[in-house]
Amino acid sequence: MGLAEILAILLVVAVIVALMGGYPVALTLGGVSLVFALIGDAAGVMNLGFLGALPQRIAGVMMNDVLLAIPLFIFMGVMLERSKIAEELLETMGRSFGALRGGLGYSVIIVGALLAASTGVVGATTVTMGLVMLPAMLRHRYDPRLAAGAVAASATLAQIIPPSTVLVVLGDQLNNAYQTAQLAKGVFAPASVSVGDLFAGALLPGLLLVALYLVFLIVVAITWPEASPAMVPLLARAGQNDADSRNIIGVLVAPVLLIVAVLGSILGGLATPTEAAAVGAVGATLLSADRIGKGPSWPIIVAGVAILAVLTLAAVVDLRIGRAAPSLFDVLGIWLALALMAVIAAGVLLALVRLWRADVLIPVMASTAHITSMIFVILIGATLFSLVFRGFGGDDMVHRALSDLPGGVAGAVLAVMITMFLLGFVMDVFEIVFVVVPIVAPVLLAMPGVDPVWLGIMMAVNLQTSFMHPPLGATLFYLRGVAPPEITTRHIYVGIIPFVVIQLVALVLLWFAPGLATWLPAALYGRP
Repeated sequence: MGLAEILAILLVVAVIVALMGGYPVALTLGGVSLVFALIGDAAGVMNLGFLGALPQRIAGVMMNDVLLAIPLFIFMGVMLERSKIAEELLETMGRSFGALRGGLGYSVIIVGALLAASTGVVGATTVTMGLVMLPAMLRHRYDPRLAAGAVAASATLAQIIPPSTVLVVLGDQLNNAYQTAQLAKGVFAPASVSVGDLFAGALLPGLLLVALYLVFLIVVAITWPEASPAMVPLLARAGQNDADSRNIIGVLVAPVLLIVAVLGSILGGLATPTEAAAVGAVGATLLSADRIGKGPSWPIIVAGVAILAVLTLAAVVDLRIGRAAPSLFDVLGIWLALALMAVIAAGVLLALVRLWRADVLIPVMASTAHITSMIFVILIGATLFSLVFRGFGGDDMVHRALSDLPGGVAGAVLAVMITMFLLGFVMDVFEIVFVVVPIVAPVLLAMPGVDPVWLGIMMAVNLQTSFMHPPLGATLFYLRGVAPPEITTRHIYVGIIPFVVIQLVALVLLWFAPGLATWLPAALYGRP
Protein backbone atom coordinates (compact mmCIF):
# COMPACT_ATOMS: atom_id res chain seq x y z
CA MET A 1 0.00 0.00 0.00
CA GLY A 2 1.45 3.33 -1.11
CA LEU A 3 1.63 6.59 0.81
CA ALA A 4 -1.30 8.07 -1.16
CA GLU A 5 -3.62 5.23 -0.14
CA ILE A 6 -2.46 5.46 3.49
CA LEU A 7 -3.33 9.18 3.44
CA ALA A 8 -6.76 8.36 1.94
CA ILE A 9 -7.48 6.00 4.84
CA LEU A 10 -6.18 8.49 7.39
CA LEU A 11 -8.39 11.17 5.83
CA VAL A 12 -11.52 9.08 6.47
CA VAL A 13 -10.39 8.23 10.00
CA ALA A 14 -9.59 11.87 10.81
CA VAL A 15 -13.01 13.04 9.60
CA ILE A 16 -14.83 10.43 11.74
CA VAL A 17 -12.74 11.26 14.81
CA ALA A 18 -13.36 14.99 14.38
CA LEU A 19 -17.11 14.42 13.99
CA MET A 20 -17.21 12.28 17.13
CA GLY A 21 -15.37 15.11 18.89
CA GLY A 22 -18.32 17.39 18.18
CA TYR A 23 -16.82 19.66 15.52
CA PRO A 24 -19.21 21.18 12.93
CA VAL A 25 -19.81 18.74 10.11
CA ALA A 26 -19.38 20.96 7.07
CA LEU A 27 -16.28 22.67 8.44
CA THR A 28 -14.83 19.29 9.46
CA LEU A 29 -15.29 17.81 5.99
CA GLY A 30 -13.81 20.83 4.26
CA GLY A 31 -11.10 21.70 6.80
CA VAL A 32 -9.71 18.19 7.31
CA SER A 33 -9.74 17.58 3.56
CA LEU A 34 -7.81 20.80 2.90
CA VAL A 35 -5.21 19.90 5.54
CA PHE A 36 -4.69 16.47 3.99
CA ALA A 37 -4.47 18.02 0.52
CA LEU A 38 -1.60 20.22 1.75
CA ILE A 39 0.06 17.17 3.35
CA GLY A 40 -0.33 15.23 0.11
CA ASP A 41 1.14 18.06 -1.92
CA ALA A 42 4.09 18.37 0.46
CA ALA A 43 4.65 14.59 0.27
CA GLY A 44 4.52 14.68 -3.52
CA VAL A 45 1.56 12.27 -3.85
CA MET A 46 -1.06 14.86 -4.80
CA ASN A 47 -1.09 18.06 -6.84
CA LEU A 48 -3.05 20.96 -5.36
CA GLY A 49 -4.09 21.80 -8.91
CA PHE A 50 -6.49 18.89 -8.53
CA LEU A 51 -8.63 21.20 -6.37
CA GLY A 52 -9.17 23.52 -9.34
CA ALA A 53 -12.32 21.56 -10.09
CA LEU A 54 -13.91 22.66 -6.80
CA PRO A 55 -15.39 26.01 -7.99
CA GLN A 56 -17.02 24.31 -10.98
CA ARG A 57 -18.48 21.60 -8.75
CA ILE A 58 -19.88 24.15 -6.31
CA ALA A 59 -21.41 26.09 -9.20
CA GLY A 60 -22.92 22.84 -10.47
CA VAL A 61 -24.48 22.20 -7.06
CA MET A 62 -25.97 25.68 -6.89
CA MET A 63 -27.43 25.41 -10.43
CA ASN A 64 -28.81 21.90 -9.97
CA ASP A 65 -32.55 22.01 -10.71
CA VAL A 66 -33.18 18.78 -8.81
CA LEU A 67 -31.68 20.09 -5.57
CA LEU A 68 -33.94 23.14 -5.81
CA ALA A 69 -36.68 20.83 -4.53
CA ILE A 70 -34.96 20.63 -1.13
CA PRO A 71 -35.78 24.14 0.20
CA LEU A 72 -39.30 23.87 -1.23
CA PHE A 73 -40.03 20.55 0.50
CA ILE A 74 -38.47 21.86 3.72
CA PHE A 75 -40.61 25.00 3.52
CA MET A 76 -43.71 22.82 3.07
CA GLY A 77 -42.87 20.69 6.10
CA VAL A 78 -41.93 23.58 8.40
CA MET A 79 -45.03 25.53 7.39
CA LEU A 80 -47.32 22.60 8.26
CA GLU A 81 -45.53 22.13 11.57
CA ARG A 82 -45.48 25.81 12.62
CA SER A 83 -49.14 26.38 11.72
CA LYS A 84 -50.18 23.48 14.02
CA ILE A 85 -51.78 21.52 11.17
CA ALA A 86 -49.67 18.50 12.08
CA GLU A 87 -50.67 18.83 15.74
CA GLU A 88 -54.37 19.08 14.86
CA LEU A 89 -54.05 16.02 12.64
CA LEU A 90 -52.52 14.06 15.52
CA GLU A 91 -55.24 15.07 17.97
CA THR A 92 -58.09 14.36 15.56
CA MET A 93 -56.79 10.95 14.53
CA GLY A 94 -56.28 10.11 18.20
CA ARG A 95 -59.93 10.87 18.96
CA SER A 96 -61.11 8.85 15.96
CA PHE A 97 -59.37 5.68 17.24
CA GLY A 98 -60.26 6.24 20.89
CA ALA A 99 -62.68 3.32 21.25
CA LEU A 100 -60.21 0.71 20.01
CA ARG A 101 -57.78 -1.16 22.22
CA GLY A 102 -54.39 0.14 21.12
CA GLY A 103 -56.14 2.81 19.08
CA LEU A 104 -53.79 5.63 20.04
CA GLY A 105 -50.86 3.51 18.86
CA TYR A 106 -52.55 2.95 15.49
CA SER A 107 -53.19 6.68 15.13
CA VAL A 108 -49.51 7.39 15.86
CA ILE A 109 -48.42 5.12 13.00
CA ILE A 110 -51.04 6.39 10.53
CA VAL A 111 -50.43 10.04 11.32
CA GLY A 112 -46.68 9.39 11.20
CA ALA A 113 -47.10 8.15 7.63
CA LEU A 114 -49.25 11.16 6.71
CA LEU A 115 -46.81 13.60 8.28
CA ALA A 116 -43.92 11.82 6.54
CA ALA A 117 -45.62 12.38 3.19
CA SER A 118 -46.46 15.98 4.17
CA THR A 119 -43.23 17.17 5.79
CA GLY A 120 -40.40 14.88 4.66
CA VAL A 121 -38.29 16.09 7.62
CA VAL A 122 -37.53 13.54 10.38
CA GLY A 123 -36.59 16.04 13.08
CA ALA A 124 -39.77 18.12 12.72
CA THR A 125 -41.96 15.00 12.69
CA THR A 126 -40.25 13.54 15.78
CA VAL A 127 -40.56 16.75 17.79
CA THR A 128 -44.19 17.31 16.83
CA MET A 129 -45.28 13.75 17.60
CA GLY A 130 -43.23 13.60 20.79
CA LEU A 131 -44.74 16.78 22.18
CA VAL A 132 -48.34 15.88 21.31
CA MET A 133 -48.65 12.11 21.55
CA LEU A 134 -46.28 10.96 24.30
CA PRO A 135 -48.07 12.87 27.11
CA ALA A 136 -51.43 11.64 25.83
CA MET A 137 -50.29 8.00 25.66
CA LEU A 138 -48.90 8.17 29.20
CA ARG A 139 -52.05 9.86 30.44
CA HIS A 140 -54.09 6.97 29.11
CA ARG A 141 -51.88 4.33 30.77
CA TYR A 142 -49.85 3.20 27.78
CA ASP A 143 -46.65 1.36 28.60
CA PRO A 144 -43.92 4.02 28.28
CA ARG A 145 -41.67 1.67 26.29
CA LEU A 146 -44.37 0.97 23.71
CA ALA A 147 -45.31 4.65 23.52
CA ALA A 148 -41.73 5.80 22.96
CA GLY A 149 -41.00 3.07 20.42
CA ALA A 150 -44.13 3.75 18.37
CA VAL A 151 -43.52 7.51 18.24
CA ALA A 152 -39.82 7.16 17.33
CA ALA A 153 -40.47 4.53 14.65
CA SER A 154 -43.34 6.39 13.00
CA ALA A 155 -41.34 9.64 12.94
CA THR A 156 -38.52 8.01 10.95
CA LEU A 157 -40.98 7.19 8.18
CA ALA A 158 -40.30 10.75 6.97
CA GLN A 159 -36.96 9.42 5.72
CA ILE A 160 -38.41 6.78 3.38
CA ILE A 161 -41.97 7.81 2.46
CA PRO A 162 -41.91 10.32 -0.42
CA PRO A 163 -41.59 13.24 -0.80
CA SER A 164 -38.55 12.86 1.44
CA THR A 165 -35.66 15.32 1.28
CA VAL A 166 -33.35 12.35 1.83
CA LEU A 167 -34.68 10.70 -1.32
CA VAL A 168 -34.17 13.95 -3.26
CA VAL A 169 -30.47 14.19 -2.44
CA LEU A 170 -30.01 10.41 -2.70
CA GLY A 171 -31.62 10.40 -6.13
CA ASP A 172 -29.33 13.18 -7.34
CA GLN A 173 -26.20 11.44 -6.05
CA LEU A 174 -27.26 8.03 -7.40
CA ASN A 175 -27.94 9.52 -10.82
CA ASN A 176 -24.38 10.91 -10.95
CA ALA A 177 -22.97 7.58 -9.75
CA TYR A 178 -25.07 5.58 -12.24
CA GLN A 179 -23.90 7.67 -15.17
CA THR A 180 -20.28 7.42 -13.98
CA ALA A 181 -20.61 3.63 -13.79
CA GLN A 182 -22.03 3.43 -17.30
CA LEU A 183 -19.33 5.67 -18.75
CA ALA A 184 -16.71 3.47 -17.09
CA LYS A 185 -18.22 0.48 -18.93
CA GLY A 186 -18.06 2.30 -22.28
CA VAL A 187 -21.70 3.39 -22.48
CA PHE A 188 -21.41 6.91 -23.85
CA ALA A 189 -25.18 7.55 -23.89
CA PRO A 190 -25.86 6.67 -20.26
CA ALA A 191 -29.34 6.19 -18.88
CA SER A 192 -30.37 8.14 -15.82
CA VAL A 193 -32.18 7.49 -12.56
CA SER A 194 -34.43 10.31 -11.43
CA VAL A 195 -35.78 11.43 -8.09
CA GLY A 196 -39.20 10.42 -9.42
CA ASP A 197 -37.90 6.86 -9.89
CA LEU A 198 -36.79 6.80 -6.26
CA PHE A 199 -40.10 8.26 -5.06
CA ALA A 200 -41.98 5.54 -6.93
CA GLY A 201 -39.58 2.88 -5.67
CA ALA A 202 -39.95 3.99 -2.06
CA LEU A 203 -43.75 4.00 -2.02
CA LEU A 204 -44.36 0.26 -1.61
CA PRO A 205 -41.53 -0.31 0.93
CA GLY A 206 -42.79 2.69 2.93
CA LEU A 207 -46.35 1.32 2.99
CA LEU A 208 -44.95 -2.12 3.85
CA LEU A 209 -43.25 -0.66 6.92
CA VAL A 210 -46.47 1.07 7.98
CA ALA A 211 -48.35 -2.24 7.63
CA LEU A 212 -45.72 -4.15 9.63
CA TYR A 213 -45.80 -1.54 12.40
CA LEU A 214 -49.59 -1.78 12.59
CA VAL A 215 -49.51 -5.59 12.67
CA PHE A 216 -47.06 -5.45 15.57
CA LEU A 217 -49.26 -3.04 17.53
CA ILE A 218 -52.34 -5.20 16.88
CA VAL A 219 -50.47 -8.25 18.20
CA VAL A 220 -49.41 -6.28 21.29
CA ALA A 221 -53.00 -5.09 21.87
CA ILE A 222 -54.23 -8.70 21.74
CA THR A 223 -51.48 -10.36 23.77
CA TRP A 224 -50.64 -7.54 26.20
CA PRO A 225 -53.81 -5.42 26.52
CA GLU A 226 -52.72 -3.53 29.63
CA ALA A 227 -49.85 -1.99 27.63
CA SER A 228 -52.18 -0.37 25.09
CA PRO A 229 -55.66 0.14 26.55
CA ALA A 230 -58.70 1.59 24.84
CA MET A 231 -59.46 5.22 25.59
CA VAL A 232 -62.83 6.94 25.47
CA PRO A 233 -62.82 9.86 25.17
CA LEU A 234 -59.32 10.43 23.83
CA LEU A 235 -57.62 13.82 23.84
CA ALA A 236 -61.06 15.29 24.38
CA ARG A 237 -61.44 19.02 24.58
CA ALA A 238 -63.82 20.84 26.92
CA GLY A 239 -67.41 19.92 26.06
CA GLN A 240 -66.35 17.31 23.51
CA ASN A 241 -66.94 13.73 24.52
CA ASP A 242 -66.41 11.98 21.22
CA ALA A 243 -64.72 12.52 17.89
CA ASP A 244 -66.77 14.60 15.50
CA SER A 245 -66.72 12.72 12.22
CA ARG A 246 -67.16 15.90 10.21
CA ASN A 247 -64.16 17.45 11.96
CA ILE A 248 -62.11 14.33 11.27
CA ILE A 249 -62.95 14.52 7.57
CA GLY A 250 -62.25 18.25 7.50
CA VAL A 251 -58.85 17.85 9.12
CA LEU A 252 -57.85 14.87 6.98
CA VAL A 253 -59.05 15.99 3.56
CA ALA A 254 -56.75 18.98 3.09
CA PRO A 255 -53.43 17.26 3.98
CA VAL A 256 -54.41 14.18 1.95
CA LEU A 257 -55.25 16.34 -1.06
CA LEU A 258 -51.89 18.08 -0.68
CA ILE A 259 -50.10 14.72 -0.61
CA VAL A 260 -52.04 13.51 -3.65
CA ALA A 261 -51.28 16.72 -5.55
CA VAL A 262 -47.54 16.52 -4.84
CA LEU A 263 -46.98 12.78 -5.24
CA GLY A 264 -49.59 12.35 -7.96
CA SER A 265 -48.03 15.05 -10.12
CA ILE A 266 -44.62 13.39 -9.82
CA LEU A 267 -45.69 9.77 -10.27
CA GLY A 268 -48.11 10.71 -13.04
CA GLY A 269 -45.38 12.49 -14.97
CA LEU A 270 -47.17 15.84 -14.83
CA ALA A 271 -44.36 17.62 -12.97
CA THR A 272 -40.74 17.19 -12.03
CA PRO A 273 -39.94 16.79 -8.31
CA THR A 274 -38.92 20.45 -8.19
CA GLU A 275 -42.18 21.60 -9.78
CA ALA A 276 -44.16 19.31 -7.47
CA ALA A 277 -42.25 20.71 -4.49
CA ALA A 278 -43.37 24.18 -5.54
CA VAL A 279 -46.97 22.90 -5.62
CA GLY A 280 -46.45 21.50 -2.13
CA ALA A 281 -45.00 24.75 -0.80
CA VAL A 282 -47.89 26.78 -2.24
CA GLY A 283 -50.44 24.25 -0.96
CA ALA A 284 -48.93 24.26 2.54
CA THR A 285 -49.02 28.08 2.53
CA LEU A 286 -52.72 28.09 1.64
CA LEU A 287 -53.59 25.40 4.21
CA SER A 288 -51.67 27.20 6.94
CA ALA A 289 -53.32 30.55 6.17
CA ASP A 290 -56.74 28.91 6.35
CA ARG A 291 -55.76 27.20 9.61
CA ILE A 292 -54.88 30.58 11.13
CA GLY A 293 -58.55 31.41 10.63
CA LYS A 294 -58.34 35.23 10.59
CA GLY A 295 -60.48 36.03 7.58
CA PRO A 296 -62.83 34.30 5.15
CA SER A 297 -61.85 30.85 3.90
CA TRP A 298 -63.32 31.06 0.43
CA PRO A 299 -60.35 32.82 -1.27
CA ILE A 300 -58.03 30.10 0.07
CA ILE A 301 -60.40 27.32 -1.00
CA VAL A 302 -60.77 28.83 -4.49
CA ALA A 303 -56.98 29.06 -4.87
CA GLY A 304 -56.60 25.42 -3.73
CA VAL A 305 -59.23 24.27 -6.23
CA ALA A 306 -57.41 26.27 -8.92
CA ILE A 307 -54.17 24.37 -8.17
CA LEU A 308 -55.93 21.03 -8.60
CA ALA A 309 -57.58 22.35 -11.79
CA VAL A 310 -54.21 23.38 -13.28
CA LEU A 311 -52.74 19.95 -12.51
CA THR A 312 -55.75 18.26 -14.09
CA LEU A 313 -55.54 20.56 -17.11
CA ALA A 314 -51.84 19.76 -17.53
CA ALA A 315 -52.75 16.07 -17.81
CA VAL A 316 -54.97 16.62 -20.86
CA VAL A 317 -53.58 19.74 -22.54
CA ASP A 318 -50.08 20.68 -23.70
CA LEU A 319 -49.59 23.93 -21.77
CA ARG A 320 -46.18 24.85 -23.20
CA ILE A 321 -46.15 28.44 -24.44
CA GLY A 322 -44.30 29.43 -27.61
CA ARG A 323 -44.90 26.23 -29.57
CA ALA A 324 -45.35 26.42 -33.33
CA ALA A 325 -49.00 26.20 -34.48
CA PRO A 326 -50.74 24.96 -31.35
CA SER A 327 -54.29 23.68 -31.82
CA LEU A 328 -57.32 25.77 -30.84
CA PHE A 329 -57.94 23.34 -27.97
CA ASP A 330 -54.41 23.89 -26.66
CA VAL A 331 -54.73 27.68 -26.98
CA LEU A 332 -57.94 27.69 -24.98
CA GLY A 333 -56.30 25.43 -22.40
CA ILE A 334 -53.32 27.78 -22.09
CA TRP A 335 -55.57 30.83 -21.55
CA LEU A 336 -57.60 28.92 -18.97
CA ALA A 337 -54.38 27.89 -17.20
CA LEU A 338 -53.21 31.54 -17.14
CA ALA A 339 -56.53 32.60 -15.61
CA LEU A 340 -56.24 29.87 -12.98
CA MET A 341 -52.67 30.95 -12.21
CA ALA A 342 -53.91 34.50 -11.60
CA VAL A 343 -56.45 33.11 -9.10
CA ILE A 344 -53.69 31.08 -7.41
CA ALA A 345 -51.40 34.12 -7.24
CA ALA A 346 -54.13 36.20 -5.60
CA GLY A 347 -54.84 33.44 -3.06
CA VAL A 348 -51.16 32.99 -2.25
CA LEU A 349 -50.67 36.73 -1.79
CA LEU A 350 -53.59 36.85 0.63
CA ALA A 351 -52.25 33.76 2.45
CA LEU A 352 -48.79 35.30 2.81
CA VAL A 353 -50.27 38.48 4.27
CA ARG A 354 -52.27 36.47 6.82
CA LEU A 355 -49.26 34.38 7.80
CA TRP A 356 -47.07 37.46 8.14
CA ARG A 357 -49.62 39.17 10.39
CA ALA A 358 -49.89 36.00 12.49
CA ASP A 359 -46.08 35.98 12.93
CA VAL A 360 -45.78 32.59 11.21
CA LEU A 361 -44.21 33.45 7.86
CA ILE A 362 -40.91 34.94 9.09
CA PRO A 363 -40.07 32.02 11.49
CA VAL A 364 -40.90 29.51 8.75
CA MET A 365 -38.64 31.27 6.26
CA ALA A 366 -35.85 31.54 8.83
CA SER A 367 -36.09 27.85 9.73
CA THR A 368 -36.19 26.87 6.05
CA ALA A 369 -33.11 28.97 5.31
CA HIS A 370 -31.28 27.49 8.31
CA ILE A 371 -31.95 23.85 7.36
CA THR A 372 -31.31 24.43 3.66
CA SER A 373 -28.03 26.23 4.34
CA MET A 374 -26.91 23.38 6.59
CA ILE A 375 -27.58 20.81 3.85
CA PHE A 376 -25.83 22.76 1.10
CA VAL A 377 -22.81 23.70 3.22
CA ILE A 378 -22.45 20.01 4.08
CA LEU A 379 -22.66 19.24 0.35
CA ILE A 380 -19.88 21.72 -0.43
CA GLY A 381 -17.68 20.26 2.32
CA ALA A 382 -18.41 16.76 1.06
CA THR A 383 -17.48 17.85 -2.46
CA LEU A 384 -14.04 18.95 -1.26
CA PHE A 385 -13.67 15.69 0.71
CA SER A 386 -14.57 13.68 -2.39
CA LEU A 387 -12.04 15.57 -4.53
CA VAL A 388 -9.18 15.04 -2.06
CA PHE A 389 -10.11 11.39 -1.52
CA ARG A 390 -10.06 10.80 -5.28
CA GLY A 391 -6.82 12.75 -5.55
CA PHE A 392 -5.21 10.15 -3.29
CA GLY A 393 -6.61 7.36 -5.45
CA GLY A 394 -9.13 6.41 -2.79
CA ASP A 395 -11.86 5.57 -5.32
CA ASP A 396 -9.60 3.00 -6.99
CA MET A 397 -8.81 1.53 -3.57
CA VAL A 398 -12.54 1.24 -2.77
CA HIS A 399 -13.15 -0.38 -6.15
CA ARG A 400 -10.47 -3.01 -5.53
CA ALA A 401 -11.65 -3.62 -1.96
CA LEU A 402 -15.28 -4.16 -2.97
CA SER A 403 -14.38 -6.26 -6.00
CA ASP A 404 -12.14 -8.57 -3.95
CA LEU A 405 -14.66 -9.21 -1.18
CA PRO A 406 -15.90 -12.80 -0.78
CA GLY A 407 -19.45 -13.30 -1.99
CA GLY A 408 -19.10 -11.23 -5.14
CA VAL A 409 -21.80 -8.63 -5.74
CA ALA A 410 -23.83 -9.69 -2.69
CA GLY A 411 -20.77 -9.44 -0.45
CA ALA A 412 -19.92 -5.96 -1.77
CA VAL A 413 -23.48 -4.66 -1.27
CA LEU A 414 -23.64 -6.17 2.22
CA ALA A 415 -20.31 -4.59 3.18
CA VAL A 416 -21.49 -1.16 2.02
CA MET A 417 -24.79 -1.54 3.89
CA ILE A 418 -23.03 -2.47 7.13
CA THR A 419 -20.61 0.44 6.74
CA MET A 420 -23.42 2.94 6.12
CA PHE A 421 -25.38 1.52 9.06
CA LEU A 422 -22.43 2.06 11.41
CA LEU A 423 -21.72 5.53 10.01
CA GLY A 424 -25.33 6.44 10.79
CA PHE A 425 -24.33 6.47 14.47
CA VAL A 426 -21.82 9.30 14.02
CA MET A 427 -22.89 11.10 10.82
CA ASP A 428 -26.06 12.79 9.64
CA VAL A 429 -27.94 11.17 6.76
CA PHE A 430 -27.04 14.01 4.40
CA GLU A 431 -23.37 13.66 5.27
CA ILE A 432 -23.49 9.94 4.50
CA VAL A 433 -25.31 10.51 1.21
CA PHE A 434 -22.93 13.26 0.10
CA VAL A 435 -19.73 11.56 1.29
CA VAL A 436 -20.23 7.81 1.00
CA VAL A 437 -22.58 7.38 -1.96
CA PRO A 438 -20.34 9.14 -4.55
CA ILE A 439 -17.47 6.84 -3.52
CA VAL A 440 -19.16 3.43 -3.30
CA ALA A 441 -22.20 3.72 -5.59
CA PRO A 442 -20.27 3.89 -8.92
CA VAL A 443 -18.47 0.67 -7.97
CA LEU A 444 -21.66 -1.15 -6.97
CA LEU A 445 -23.65 0.06 -9.98
CA ALA A 446 -20.91 -1.16 -12.32
CA MET A 447 -21.42 -4.68 -10.99
CA PRO A 448 -23.88 -7.00 -12.78
CA GLY A 449 -27.44 -7.14 -11.52
CA VAL A 450 -27.39 -4.07 -9.24
CA ASP A 451 -30.39 -1.87 -10.02
CA PRO A 452 -29.92 1.79 -9.04
CA VAL A 453 -33.48 2.21 -7.74
CA TRP A 454 -33.23 -0.96 -5.63
CA LEU A 455 -29.83 0.11 -4.30
CA GLY A 456 -31.18 3.57 -3.41
CA ILE A 457 -34.17 2.19 -1.53
CA MET A 458 -31.97 -0.33 0.30
CA MET A 459 -29.70 2.53 1.35
CA ALA A 460 -32.65 4.67 2.48
CA VAL A 461 -34.25 1.92 4.59
CA ASN A 462 -30.83 0.97 5.98
CA LEU A 463 -30.12 4.55 7.07
CA GLN A 464 -33.63 4.82 8.49
CA THR A 465 -32.89 1.74 10.61
CA SER A 466 -29.57 3.18 11.72
CA PHE A 467 -31.20 6.44 12.77
CA MET A 468 -33.60 4.64 15.13
CA HIS A 469 -31.14 2.04 16.43
CA PRO A 470 -29.88 2.41 20.02
CA PRO A 471 -27.64 3.69 21.44
CA LEU A 472 -26.73 6.45 18.97
CA GLY A 473 -29.74 6.73 16.65
CA ALA A 474 -30.40 10.41 15.92
CA THR A 475 -34.19 9.99 16.16
CA LEU A 476 -33.83 8.73 19.71
CA PHE A 477 -31.95 11.89 20.68
CA TYR A 478 -34.68 14.07 19.10
CA LEU A 479 -37.29 12.18 21.10
CA ARG A 480 -35.28 12.29 24.33
CA GLY A 481 -35.17 16.08 24.04
CA VAL A 482 -38.98 16.49 24.01
CA ALA A 483 -40.10 13.45 26.02
CA PRO A 484 -41.84 14.04 29.38
CA PRO A 485 -39.90 13.16 32.57
CA GLU A 486 -41.77 9.86 32.91
CA ILE A 487 -40.06 8.61 29.73
CA THR A 488 -36.49 7.58 30.51
CA THR A 489 -33.70 6.88 28.06
CA ARG A 490 -34.03 3.20 28.91
CA HIS A 491 -37.73 3.28 27.96
CA ILE A 492 -36.83 4.76 24.58
CA TYR A 493 -34.00 2.29 23.90
CA VAL A 494 -36.00 -0.78 24.93
CA GLY A 495 -39.19 0.37 23.22
CA ILE A 496 -37.54 0.90 19.84
CA ILE A 497 -36.04 -2.62 19.63
CA PRO A 498 -39.15 -4.36 18.16
CA PHE A 499 -39.41 -1.67 15.51
CA VAL A 500 -35.71 -2.04 14.64
CA VAL A 501 -36.36 -5.78 14.18
CA ILE A 502 -39.25 -4.89 11.83
CA GLN A 503 -36.91 -2.62 9.87
CA LEU A 504 -34.39 -5.45 9.52
CA VAL A 505 -37.18 -7.76 8.33
CA ALA A 506 -38.10 -5.16 5.71
CA LEU A 507 -34.47 -4.98 4.58
CA VAL A 508 -34.36 -8.76 4.20
CA LEU A 509 -37.59 -8.68 2.19
CA LEU A 510 -36.15 -5.99 -0.07
CA TRP A 511 -32.97 -8.03 -0.50
CA PHE A 512 -34.78 -11.17 -1.63
CA ALA A 513 -37.71 -9.43 -3.34
CA PRO A 514 -36.22 -6.41 -5.16
CA GLY A 515 -39.47 -6.05 -7.07
CA LEU A 516 -40.88 -4.27 -4.02
CA ALA A 517 -38.69 -1.33 -5.03
CA THR A 518 -38.50 -1.76 -8.81
CA TRP A 519 -42.02 -2.82 -9.82
CA LEU A 520 -43.76 0.57 -9.52
CA PRO A 521 -41.04 2.58 -11.36
CA ALA A 522 -41.14 -0.06 -14.13
CA ALA A 523 -44.95 0.12 -14.31
CA LEU A 524 -45.04 3.92 -14.35
CA TYR A 525 -41.97 4.80 -16.39
CA GLY A 526 -41.09 1.57 -18.20
CA ARG A 527 -37.75 1.16 -16.43
CA PRO A 528 -36.04 -2.11 -17.38
